[in-house]
Amino acid sequence: MPVITCIDDLKRIYRRRTPKMFYDYCESGSWTEQTFRDNVSDFQDLRLRQRIAVDMAGRSLKSTMIGQDVSMPVALAPVGLTGMQSADGEIKAARAAEKFGVPFTLSTMSICSIEDVAEATTKPFWFQVYTLKDDDFMRRLFDRARVAGCSAIVITVDLQLLGQRHKDLKNGLSAPPKLTARSIANMATKVGWGLEMLGTKRRFFGNIVGHAKGVSDPSSLSSWTAEAFDHSLDWKRVAQLAKMWGGKVILKGILDADDAKKALNVGADAIVVSNHGGRQLDGAISSIRALPSILDAVGDKIEVHLDSGIRSGQDVLKAIAMGAHGTYIGRAFVYGLGAMGEAGVTAALETIRKELDVSMALCGHRDITKVDRDILLVPKDFAGGWQ
Repeated sequence: MPVITCIDDLKRIYRRRTPKMFYDYCESGSWTEQTFRDNVSDFQDLRLRQRIAVDMAGRSLKSTMIGQDVSMPVALAPVGLTGMQSADGEIKAARAAEKFGVPFTLSTMSICSIEDVAEATTKPFWFQVYTLKDDDFMRRLFDRARVAGCSAIVITVDLQLLGQRHKDLKNGLSAPPKLTARSIANMATKVGWGLEMLGTKRRFFGNIVGHAKGVSDPSSLSSWTAEAFDHSLDWKRVAQLAKMWGGKVILKGILDADDAKKALNVGADAIVVSNHGGRQLDGAISSIRALPSILDAVGDKIEVHLDSGIRSGQDVLKAIAMGAHGTYIGRAFVYGLGAMGEAGVTAALETIRKELDVSMALCGHRDITKVDRDILLVPKDFAGGWQ
């Protein structure tokens, strides 16, 4: 068992073990990848204030997210194709999250289905949906989520159409992977991954194939997805989907204060400040830089979470100190999953928890719910002197 001291340790193992097609799917952004890079690097512009001679005994990272108790304010974000990073990947990640006491969010574009994950876990998880045009499919999807006991729906509102991701196009990304001379040559070097994949029946999009009209096999999926996403999405439609679900709703993909204000009228329980991990509009502001203006606009009216760019416990601490109520990790847990399966996801969570705990203590706090902006040194123009 390798010694894991940081998320980058998991990332290095993940890169060696996973086919290039799926590594690139995770570790890339759209167009020039400027926003993808800024999501991570902008956290480094924030500095922490060290405090001394403060009682650090009896520390707690426990908090809540949409009223749910969590062992630390971190949820696993919805990530498509997780079951291609490691066989039955969504099940492995959900189990690790459940044991750790943090929320797991299953993507609609997962390999393991809602039913697969529900059967393998004992506690409710969250389910992410896109704003699709097909009401019949959406109703049936919500019905399946209810039967599975999902406690919240995460509606992704920043993907009416897909931002271009060059690597995915060049690699011919698909699930299961298309067998070309190039992909076969690469997969032949990933023996452990290949043996695990041979041992599972789950290699297709489990929530789509056999459930969406006209999609009975992977070959018909691409034509369905091209037609399914609602390019005419507006706030009225978002409200309809929230009402269709009827339970707790989180809106993911808010990056502008005006949009955050409009989100208040939908009746959501939380919004997620997110730019889709830099995978949609390249050149957009990073999530951590967008957070202050959104909090100024709606922070006392709705729970505000932050996604995109978190790779460490210090990143979580900085986001919470800036005013976020909770955070999401996507790539950080995928690195662990691809590296060591369920144990790798646990290692990622443990790594983040330890760094969050120690850093919080060295900033003079014992309770994560009491952490505020006082522990940060923030550049005067951090939120942007934009014109």
